[in-house]
Amino acid sequence: MIGEKIEKIKKFYYKYKRLPSYSEMLKIFGLSSKKSIYDIVYKLIEAGFLKKQGKKLAPTTQFFSLPVLGLVKAGFPILADETRDYLSLDDYLIEDPQSSFLLKVSGDSMVEVGIFDGDYVVINKTKIAMPGDIVLAEIDGEWTLKIFRKDRQGNSYLQPANRHYPPLYPKLKLDIFGTVKAVIRKLRN
Repeated sequence: MIGEKIEKIKKFYYKYKRLPSYSEMLKIFGLSSKKSIYDIVYKLIEAGFLKKQGKKLAPTTQFFSLPVLGLVKAGFPILADETRDYLSLDDYLIEDPQSSFLLKVSGDSMVEVGIFDGDYVVINKTKIAMPGDIVLAEIDGEWTLKIFRKDRQGNSYLQPANRHYPPLYPKLKLDIFGTVKAVIRKLRN
């Protein structure tokens, strides 16, 4: 029941870019009693989809979550095991919203780790990286996305993930500005 109600409210939200009023919810749910709407809203607040901000209703991060319907194997076909959990992509992809941002990728130097031209990467701001981390770095005044490495002498350098590109050793300076935490790609049909 809650799943059906939240889906109708989400549909309204994505169409009008706001939550429906109580009187609009009467129409959406086909009800005539405002008490019924208050009960529904209370259940949605209890379930974590909505919250009160002052006297107004506001969506929570769970409101924007998508249902996780279960597990499906990518090998031999099996029936998907349906569950009704919800997952917010923000919560899943972003560890610290205050120190995270997106960048759109341009180029093919990271294709061997699955980062392609046109993808978006979630960057967590940090000046510290471990060898093997995919980093946003400034090397000799140029910004790039590469794998952070150290050679046997302990010198830092950047390694592309494309065998057609050479490693990048700084002539003057190498600064780390963040690490990649997720890659976002929208499949095109």
